[in-house]
Amino acid sequence: MSIQDTIQEAKKEFTSDEQMLVSAFKLEKFYKKNKVLIFATIAAIVLFFGGRAIMNTMDEMRLESANQAYLELLKDPSNQGAATTLQEKNPELYQLYSYNQAVKNRDLEKLKALSSSDNAIIADISNYHLAILENRQADSEIYKDIAMMNNAKLLIDEGKIEEAKSQLAQIEETSPVYNMVKIMEHYTIKGK
Repeated sequence: MSIQDTIQEAKKEFTSDEQMLVSAFKLEKFYKKNKVLIFATIAAIVLFFGGRAIMNTMDEMRLESANQAYLELLKDPSNQGAATTLQEKNPELYQLYSYNQAVKNRDLEKLKALSSSDNAIIADISNYHLAILENRQADSEIYKDIAMMNNAKLLIDEGKIEEAKSQLAQIEETSPVYNMVKIMEHYTIKGK
């Protein structure tokens, strides 16, 4: 290897070292210029994920407490402390529990209160069961076909056979209760 090659090799090393130093100086200059922004971004990311972890933990604790209260209510429905805890920690589950108890105990007042619930499902099924218990026409999105069957039965009992047939005709063949509809239609035949 000649001296000329050695000099060229040394120049290449100095050039690469110089480029590395220039990059380091640029990085340091960028860091000094944007130090606050960099730390603020890192802090925001840490706070975001830390806050989410804390919120998730709090939600889990709230749900665990609500589930424990629900289990206690299943064992002892008269436990007012568990009922209060469940109502505070998980209002939707409390409404479902209240609905279940109201249907089980045929509590018309509780069903009336639940039929105006913010929860559309609870309101619908409470209103349906209230109508059944009061022996009146029912209207339900969830129990649509069963409600129409009940309405037809009430109409048959009142002697309004044509209206009952009309009510039963609205139930589609794909409905799980269609076989029952056919049986009910048989009861309308003798009314002709």
